[in-house]
Amino acid sequence: MAEYAYDLLVIGSGPAGESAAMNGTKAGLKVAVVDTRPKVGGNCTHQGTIPSKALRHAVHQVMQYNRNPMFRYVSEQKWLSYSQVRETAQKVIDKQIAMRARFYARNRVDLFFGTAKFIQPHEVQLDLPDGQSEVLTAKDIVIATGSRPYRPPEIDFSHPRIFDSDTILTLNHTPRNIVIYGAGVIGCEYASIFNGLGAKVDLINPGERLLAFMDDEISDALSYHLRGNGVLIRHNESFVSVEGADDHVVLTLESGKRIKCEAFMWANGRTGNTDQLNLDAVELKANGRGQLEVNERYETGVEHIYAAGDVIGWPSLASAAYDQGRSVSGVISENGTYRKINDIPTGIYTIPEISSVGKTERELTAAKVPYEVGKAYFKDTARAQITGEEAGVLKLLFHRETTELLGIHCFGDQAAEILHIGQAIMSQKGEGNSIRYFLEHTFNYPTMAEAYRVAALNGLNRIF
Repeated sequence: MAEYAYDLLVIGSGPAGESAAMNGTKAGLKVAVVDTRPKVGGNCTHQGTIPSKALRHAVHQVMQYNRNPMFRYVSEQKWLSYSQVRETAQKVIDKQIAMRARFYARNRVDLFFGTAKFIQPHEVQLDLPDGQSEVLTAKDIVIATGSRPYRPPEIDFSHPRIFDSDTILTLNHTPRNIVIYGAGVIGCEYASIFNGLGAKVDLINPGERLLAFMDDEISDALSYHLRGNGVLIRHNESFVSVEGADDHVVLTLESGKRIKCEAFMWANGRTGNTDQLNLDAVELKANGRGQLEVNERYETGVEHIYAAGDVIGWPSLASAAYDQGRSVSGVISENGTYRKINDIPTGIYTIPEISSVGKTERELTAAKVPYEVGKAYFKDTARAQITGEEAGVLKLLFHRETTELLGIHCFGDQAAEILHIGQAIMSQKGEGNSIRYFLEHTFNYPTMAEAYRVAALNGLNRIF
């Protein structure tokens, strides 16, 4: 049994693991990364963010082609199958893997592929695919194993027509109809994808509204848009059973409803990947969702063992995981790169996109903050009229006395990109954070960024 010694050992090569490793090696630490897959990238690259967003982009392009009358001079409307757009996603995945593998090689980070489990706080056993084992020791260890879809034991996920958000990538045809259970980020994104491919979609929501953590108006806009495109949304529904047959699946709900579909997708909840780590060996406990609790410095309850990314729960975003990984190795190396990850923007890649940062109207009202609202509807901007992406709104919440930005919420094409302009202003100290910035600086015309000027005028005109 071979043994290896490191300053820093990272378990997991997703966004948190990769950034922890890269920041650690640049700080002069001897670093190794372990992953259960034979390729780097983690869940983000192989089954989560990258494939789903690549699918979404391909479907969106098809939708743009089909609704643009200019292309009718060339041909009639075209429809691609789920398998065809999945091929596009695979090409992106392959590029991501190759790029990230170069990062590790260039920065001299050792890679190991196998299943890691703790022996003691500074020692990990690595079980290799060929049945052999190795022992890795390190001064500090970062757990960045990510998460996977939660699977209720009463649902048979081995059935060829029953999927979760990982296995849906193996679907080899476009179902005529699909039921998606769970209306969080993943459920709403895949509802948009399958709706864009022409499938009939039933979106079953155990809660009262879509994306309940978002601003109510933005959530309502998505609901209206999905319904307008034919998605049937059912709120406040809980499942009793999911029964698979040879050519269909039947979902039974507590309300007594029974829904028949060609394919069923479970998109309700995720579980931290901690069950194979042998946490008992270091007296570390995961919560009921398989997640690890950490303090502000990403330290677990065991000295020299840290955790970052989806395995620690909220906000479970790839963007946050990158920053958390960099911060945790900043704590370990003491190289000045640690920062508390807070005020994280949310990007949701439905069709159209949603993005937000800061407070919602509901939160500001509850806190009795005297705020005002400024809006710009995309249909009134020249750039949206040119691109044909007229559905959407940019919404600015600001303090009516100081004019500081308190929240930015955007629904529409390129929302995740548009948001960062306002985020930069919100991050300014003192008087630098003011909605008046958008009136005192000239924007290129025509651009989507111009919506900030329109929204600022709209909001400031309400002040008296």
